[in-house]
Amino acid sequence: MKKTKKIAVIFLSLTSLLIILPFFIPMQSYLNQAEQQLSEKIGAPVTIASAHFALLPSPRLIVKEIVAGQSEDVRVARLAVIPVLTSLLSGRLLFDLALDEPVIKSSALTLLSKLSDENAKSKDESTSIYLVRRIEIEQFQLMLPDTKLPNLNIRAFLTDKQTLATLNLETQDGALVAQADPNLTGYDIEVKVKKWQLPTQMPIQLERALVKMHYKDNQLTISKLEARLYDGDLTGAAEFSWGSQWQVNGSLNVNGVSVREVSKSVSPSVYLSGRLYGDGRFSSSAKEVSALIDKIQADFKFKVNHGVLHGLDLVKLASLLVRQNEQGGETQFDEFSGVLNVLGKQYRLRDLKISSGLLAAAGQVKIKANKSLEGEVAVELKRSASLVAIPLDVSGTLANPVVLPSKAALAGAIAGTAVLGPGVGTSLGAKAGEALGKVKGLFQSK
Repeated sequence: MKKTKKIAVIFLSLTSLLIILPFFIPMQSYLNQAEQQLSEKIGAPVTIASAHFALLPSPRLIVKEIVAGQSEDVRVARLAVIPVLTSLLSGRLLFDLALDEPVIKSSALTLLSKLSDENAKSKDESTSIYLVRRIEIEQFQLMLPDTKLPNLNIRAFLTDKQTLATLNLETQDGALVAQADPNLTGYDIEVKVKKWQLPTQMPIQLERALVKMHYKDNQLTISKLEARLYDGDLTGAAEFSWGSQWQVNGSLNVNGVSVREVSKSVSPSVYLSGRLYGDGRFSSSAKEVSALIDKIQADFKFKVNHGVLHGLDLVKLASLLVRQNEQGGETQFDEFSGVLNVLGKQYRLRDLKISSGLLAAAGQVKIKANKSLEGEVAVELKRSASLVAIPLDVSGTLANPVVLPSKAALAGAIAGTAVLGPGVGTSLGAKAGEALGKVKGLFQSK
């Protein structure tokens, strides 16, 4: 009994010593030296709030509140450096790294890219006896302007040459899972998505998706993109590259996607329903990754079959009976087609054509950076013997479009009716008003 008590006392004393001893090791001088060396290496200020050694549950160094960059571009709430005890007798000491709640702003991506290039150039000359075996990251957050990305959990294993062996990544809810594996020329990456909403300004819900990519040096090639959304399919390919410039280019194909939900989220008052088909290409180049979307250029040919234009009755509008404050109704169509041109934050819908049993319409609409609308649509009523095209002005905003007969068409219709009477006079007057408006437009600056 006495021997047992003696062993228990010794065990408790040693345990207490192991817990208390690390707090007596002075760390501030080491922290100052580490901050200076890191700052010189990345070319930006680095601060570390605190650090201490812990011997339980296993020996480790715990560092808290690491901040790097002029604008806190990188922040890590907690870093644990854990030596692999079985490597103590070998020629090199292995470490595992555990990071909690790291946050990286888009402004830090270029900095990290340069640091990666420097490490790649110097890795062959490195003779360090300290190697990282595994990296575990909990609740990683990448912050991009106007985009809320989900937090990620990451597991990475490194080789003896400090290159990536395997990488596993997933969102906290498991909706997105990715894995990267090395091959002869780089890394093959596969991403699987199930019931996930894209982190974009326009909410887009993916039922499922599969993306296959290849990473080599400063280039990421998306060889296969297959997604199921809104009862239709999206396929495509793209290529990203970075260095002195961030660049992206690629193509997309849409097959039978229902547009009602997405269209209504953009404009609750005027929106489309039907099935979308189309294809196009896009490209962008910028110094910062966050600026890629602002400088994107794209051309996308599209058509929507057997749909409805909700919120606008083009037949009524073309009859010149509508009032300035009167909107609403709907227009059923067999096909709505056109070309979408994107230049940064400006959009242009050109070569627009709408056809149905009652009417045919054509025109173009510009969506400006402030989301205001400017355009014209000419509508021909097929039930009219004269088939006169009535010009309609498009204005308002993307959320609340306003479509009304042009002032020239209204003035011409009134004049024609006064001279020739209703019917023929109205049609001829509207046509004359349209021609007058086009002549006037020749002398206006754009």
